[in-house]
Amino acid sequence: MALKKNKVKFGLSMVHYAKITAWSDEGEPTFATPVRIPGAVSISIDANGEASNFYADNGVYYVINNNAGYTGDLEIALIPTDFATAILGEQLDNKGVLYERNDAETSQFALLFEFTGDKNKIRHVLYCCSASRPKNESSTTEESTEVKTETLSLKASALPNGLVKSKTCESTDETTYNNWYNGVYIPVAATSNSTGTRSVSTSSKGGSTTAATTTD
Repeated sequence: MALKKNKVKFGLSMVHYAKITAWSDEGEPTFATPVRIPGAVSISIDANGEASNFYADNGVYYVINNNAGYTGDLEIALIPTDFATAILGEQLDNKGVLYERNDAETSQFALLFEFTGDKNKIRHVLYCCSASRPKNESSTTEESTEVKTETLSLKASALPNGLVKSKTCESTDETTYNNWYNGVYIPVAATSNSTGTRSVSTSSKGGSTTAATTTD
């Protein structure tokens, strides 16, 4: 069953991260199971890369597209300890105290999240993200309490196979949509056969599915 088409989007929820735990010899990542980041406030990501024109025969002969991923910020209420240790490279000592070292290495991860729509929620995944340590900020309590959030600076680049980002839409099948946060979804391009029909095969952690066949 296909999803209904949205006219608007708003809000942010269901932010998850899935650590990249290994890379194959072919450059394909292995993702851990997505983990929820509670307290999502906002996300703002800007597309990097611009199209440029190649001129010949007194005109635009070819357009060179350059998708260099995204950069931006994820604002959350408080960075969870599991994210700090798994992604930012911080460590817990035997007394349960979280500490940083100057030789700590950060880890790459997929970022999953959704925007609310008027018909159904639009679910996203950025495949190869890195995050920098947030600024520490707070202030004394006065007549009213002002909550200080924490902001992660994000950089989302392409996987070695060129994959940058995926999101659900009105043609997404129900199984894929419902299992979005069970594993990192990896698309497989549509294929055509000799009868003029096209089937869209998709894969994700834990198995693969084939969408309904359509006629071209």
